[in-house]
Amino acid sequence: MNVVTEIILQFGMLSLVAFGGAGAVLPELHRLAVETHHWMNDATFAQLVAISQATPGPNAIIVTLIGWHVAGLTGALAATTAMCGPSSLLIFFFMRFWEKIRATRWRLIIQTGISPLAIGLVLASGCIVTRGADDGWGAYCLTAATVLIVLKSRLNPLWLIGSGALLGLAGVI
Repeated sequence: MNVVTEIILQFGMLSLVAFGGAGAVLPELHRLAVETHHWMNDATFAQLVAISQATPGPNAIIVTLIGWHVAGLTGALAATTAMCGPSSLLIFFFMRFWEKIRATRWRLIIQTGISPLAIGLVLASGCIVTRGADDGWGAYCLTAATVLIVLKSRLNPLWLIGSGALLGLAGVI
């Protein structure tokens, strides 16, 4: 099976469970791209995640970048279509059902179950990226400080990104 077909199949299946967007399935994207298919190493994966988070737009940009890294423009288009297409169709048809059960107890039960799942997936994604990107105590400390600042303040995350970039350029990290 060629790499573009593999991207379409793998990312198409992932799109159906990506509650909260592509960021929620980062651990599985990492497993596929780094551990299973060896399309890239941990550092490259972490760099692509950083680029996807620094760019404006949806967090699904990560799959476009993985596709581009693996198979150029064809891979980027295949990955993006595979990640966005199936989930968009599923939601289109699911929303009719969702509106029908609007006033029922089942809707509240489903929402109550999916919310912690999505949060857990996002937290797991952060751990995967941290392990791939951080290679020393300085980097781990910066990651921990960033988490604390984001949780305890209203500081715009762009300031933290800029500060991390400057610390990296200065060779502190």
